[in-house]
Amino acid sequence: MEENKGTYSADARGFYGDFGGAYIPEMLYPNVEELQKEYQLILSDASFQEEFRSLLKNYVGRPSPLFEAKRLSAHFQSRIFLKREDLNHTGAHKINNTMGQILLARRLNKKRIIAETGAGQHGVATATACALMGLQCIVYMGAVDMKRQKPNVDRMRMLGAEVREVQSGSKTLKDATNEAIRDWINNPADTHYIIGSVVGPHPYPAMVAYFQSVISEEMKLQLQEQCGREYPDAVLACVGGGSNAMGAFYHFLDDPRVKLFGIEAGGKGVHSGFSAATLTLGTPGILHASKTILMQTADGQVVEPHSISAGLDYPGIGPQHAHLFSSGRVQYPSVTDEEALRAAQQLMRLEGIIPALESAHALAYLEKLSMQADEIIVINLSGRGDKDMETYSTHLAEGNASL
Repeated sequence: MEENKGTYSADARGFYGDFGGAYIPEMLYPNVEELQKEYQLILSDASFQEEFRSLLKNYVGRPSPLFEAKRLSAHFQSRIFLKREDLNHTGAHKINNTMGQILLARRLNKKRIIAETGAGQHGVATATACALMGLQCIVYMGAVDMKRQKPNVDRMRMLGAEVREVQSGSKTLKDATNEAIRDWINNPADTHYIIGSVVGPHPYPAMVAYFQSVISEEMKLQLQEQCGREYPDAVLACVGGGSNAMGAFYHFLDDPRVKLFGIEAGGKGVHSGFSAATLTLGTPGILHASKTILMQTADGQVVEPHSISAGLDYPGIGPQHAHLFSSGRVQYPSVTDEEALRAAQQLMRLEGIIPALESAHALAYLEKLSMQADEIIVINLSGRGDKDMETYSTHLAEGNASL
């Protein structure tokens, strides 16, 4: 697994074109500078790589399968493959990053781990890693998300984590991130903040992307084995902050043969006032310590996002995604809540797989994608739908929806 040094990677200051950097309060400079100085040295150490690879194989359960969804393919008259991140331990891609960062934190002698979570999958993955390594774990989660993702709250607590309910703002992912950053400012010496997406100050976007790059690394090998070539015609992945998408895109960024699509959450409609389609509605600004594109008012106040999926309910996007959007390398369309729900049920009925609501957004874009019969499409199925059963039960009452 090699770090990407291609056209769309960060420069020495952590900028991807016009986006990135580290806009941090003075109290955090020692922590962030330590990470900036040490993380590449640690990642390149042979013993780190050996331990990380062993955990991915023997604990996480990698490689995750690349499954050719033949009934879905027949419906869309193309070859559609699902990268089954939902089959990882804890049920999503998030564990790839937390395994890497927990090893990094241990080498930096940090004893206390904090994290933010929206859908709860990153919180569960962090709690899992901390239980494995015997470290204290505190997870910040918005009150709204705690209610709609209760199974994951219960899992975190069973794993020994303290889940701190956030009552500020919209009580969702943005606000949980704010509280986690405040905690880090107040406890800089012994605490490592495991950010769950490709957001935040440099080097987090690059570091998280690297840990998630195992997704596209495996894709290339699996496509070669199953299709006789190591690249698809297109890769689709949902985007909130953007870690699963960046992992799926990582090794294809400099391959012009591969079309890349990051699917955002259109909510109740992009222009309805209830949306999280950042790259359609947003403008450049500073969010969570990096320069990126975010939904904001003319005077710089963050606009509250909306999505039926807690993991996409975020008003910004990772700075590398902002650069990929502005450069035109990746397309970032959106789908609505209703379109995602329909796509989820379609996968349930055609392939016997219940996807996370986040992943259902990527699936929903198949209806809008222009495909040829011989084209190979890979969708990153970033998580499973256990956590979303209450939402599915409410919106997909038996017999109400048809394929």
